[in-house]
Amino acid sequence: MTAVDTAPPTAAPDDAAARLAAARSGLRVDRRRRRVRTSVVTSVLAVVAVALVVTALMLGDFPLAFRQVVDVLTGGGDDIARLVVVEFRGPRLVLAVLVGVALGVSGALFQSVLANPLASPDIIGVSQGASAAAVAALLLGGLTGLALSASALAGGLAVGLFLYAVAWRGGLAGHRFVLSGIGVAYACASVIGYVLTRSDVQEAQAALLWMTGSVAQADWPLVRLLGSTLAVLLPLVALVARPLQVLLLGDQQARALGLRPELVRAVVLGLGIALACAATAAAGPVAFVAFTAAPVARRLVGDGGLALVPSALVGLVLVLGADVVAQHVLPADMGVPVGVVTGAIGGPYLIWLMATLRARPA
Repeated sequence: MTAVDTAPPTAAPDDAAARLAAARSGLRVDRRRRRVRTSVVTSVLAVVAVALVVTALMLGDFPLAFRQVVDVLTGGGDDIARLVVVEFRGPRLVLAVLVGVALGVSGALFQSVLANPLASPDIIGVSQGASAAAVAALLLGGLTGLALSASALAGGLAVGLFLYAVAWRGGLAGHRFVLSGIGVAYACASVIGYVLTRSDVQEAQAALLWMTGSVAQADWPLVRLLGSTLAVLLPLVALVARPLQVLLLGDQQARALGLRPELVRAVVLGLGIALACAATAAAGPVAFVAFTAAPVARRLVGDGGLALVPSALVGLVLVLGADVVAQHVLPADMGVPVGVVTGAIGGPYLIWLMATLRARPA
């Protein structure tokens, strides 16, 4: 009787190791490709932003040549060109840049931490709370300048804290936060309407101009105030970016890596609210910039991550580009604020987003 060899094949471990090596190689290639695409998109957005900056400085009642603008920006230029660039056009330009960056980063933080494309400060009531407080301070208290900005900041922060308290049920649910915020937005709109109807017509007109979102009131003290605020908030955003990226993997994975998910959410929401309120306090509720910047940036980058820098650049391009259109493309007798143009852009985007979400299978 002969023995039959029934030993199992020994090639399986080698095959598993080869597959694992191939998977690791593919992951490295994919990461490299995403880094390259992110770098390219960021560079292109930066070039577009610089082009808009130069264009905004060239156009106006006293047009300047490209060379004149470059000379002033590099420390030279004649007295008239420096006066036009630094004193007349500079504050409005820098304010538009800072507001765009603040709203772009704020929208990216909200939509990432709440995992909802509608989670934007101008959708869920934060901007409306700031507007309600500012309108009440302007029309009822007669406040202007920095006091008006402080009132807007306080109103937005109060709404953010209220929403967090309402949405908390042993944890923060994104859908509850968003739905509560939409209700608060309507309540704040009612407060604004009541205050406007009880006020003098001329004062109400000034409040309405601010409520549409405008950078026309820019001056260097206001620019320095917003710049100082962002100089504090943006480094804090950079510090929480990595914990937030981990949180996107899920609460269990975050806890396994030593993070406290609810604490990270609270900090991120606080920073997003502060950025939105600072921008609103400086320029009023510039519509739809925070709502559209991050989704557009992520589509350009092709990544589901945070995309904070591309979101900031998209927000900058939206606000500055809308201001250039409002000043120099639309008829001169219209004189619309920048928020009117961004609203015209964001409205169709919201309709498209709703149509896309409804078309998806449940």
